[in-house]
Amino acid sequence: MGLLDQKFENGNVLITSMDGLLNWARLSSIWGMQFGLACCAIEMMATGASHYDLDRFGTFFRGTPRQSDVMIVAGTVTLKMASRIKTLYDQMSEPRYVISMGSCSNCGGPYWEHGYHVLKGVDRIIPVDVYVPGCPPRPEALMEGLLKLQEKIRHESLAKKPAA
Repeated sequence: MGLLDQKFENGNVLITSMDGLLNWARLSSIWGMQFGLACCAIEMMATGASHYDLDRFGTFFRGTPRQSDVMIVAGTVTLKMASRIKTLYDQMSEPRYVISMGSCSNCGGPYWEHGYHVLKGVDRIIPVDVYVPGCPPRPEALMEGLLKLQEKIRHESLAKKPAA
C-alpha cells in the first residue's frame, strides 16, 4: 500500500511524472516541415491527404521551420540542396527530429555511384532519428516511421545529463 492509495476514491486523479506528461504532449502533436525534394515528396503529400489522414496522429505540415518539430527529408539530396537543408534544420527549435524518407535520402539511392552531385545520405549533414526505406516508400511506411518517432519521444528524458 502506497501513501496515496485510497486517498482519491473518485477516480478522477491521474498521477504521472513531468517527463511522461510533456513527452505525451510532444508526441501527440508532431508538426512536420513542409517541403519535398523528389518523387518521395508525392508519397509524403499522399500521406497527409484525406485517405491516410495524419491529423489523427496529431501530425500536420507547417510552412516554416520555426513552427516545426520534425523535418521529413523526402527525396534526392543534391550537394547544392544540402546547405539549405542544414540551414532549415538549424532554424528549427529544440527538440527537433529528422525522418529520412526514401533510399535517395537514406544513402544516395540509384544516383550515388555515378552522380557527382548527389549527397550519399542526409545523415552526413544532419542527425537522423528514423529511416524510412523504399523507392519511393508507400504512405504506410511513412506512417510507421512517424509511429517509431512517437515511440522514441515517449521514452526520452527531458532532464539534462551531467557533463562528463
